[in-house]
Amino acid sequence: MSSHPIFRYYTASTLDGYLADPDDSLDWLLTQPIDEGGAMNYTEFIADIGAMVMGWTTYRWLLENEVSDGKPWPYDIPCFVFTHREITPIADTISVVTGDPGSKRDALVAAAGGKDIWIVGGGDLAAQFADARMLDEIVVSFAPVTLGEGRPLFPRRYDLELVDTARNRAFVCARYAVVGPRPRVAS
Repeated sequence: MSSHPIFRYYTASTLDGYLADPDDSLDWLLTQPIDEGGAMNYTEFIADIGAMVMGWTTYRWLLENEVSDGKPWPYDIPCFVFTHREITPIADTISVVTGDPGSKRDALVAAAGGKDIWIVGGGDLAAQFADARMLDEIVVSFAPVTLGEGRPLFPRRYDLELVDTARNRAFVCARYAVVGPRPRVAS
């Protein structure tokens, strides 16, 4: 752990760059074979995470799919939900926040306790963190599926540097350093 946490966007995507279909379904992801102990796996990733952030759509998906039927909130680390909606957190570890990521930097770093910060999603929230210069790394597991439409992986023009690649059963996994915004070239 460093004194400066790494802001990481760790996610999965379809080959054509979508996180979810237009109805926010992840059925394309949940049917793919993966080795839980394989390359770029979640268990190793989450061990370095001290706090997490997500947008409303991701939070709602978790409520509907992971916390339904009386199951508890699956995370014990601080979680910040960025939204303009009035919501009541379902766990003591959840904070509902508004505003741009830059205005929450100090609170996120403090909550992470010297560990890294996971931008769970969605793609637009991750891009807002990048715009605030608060996204250091993108780790994506690409599934052998195309959707043609849906929630985009990262809806901004950015240059990335490929740092590492691996295969985890059906997934091609890639780790990128965020270089910065990609300028528009006049035609």
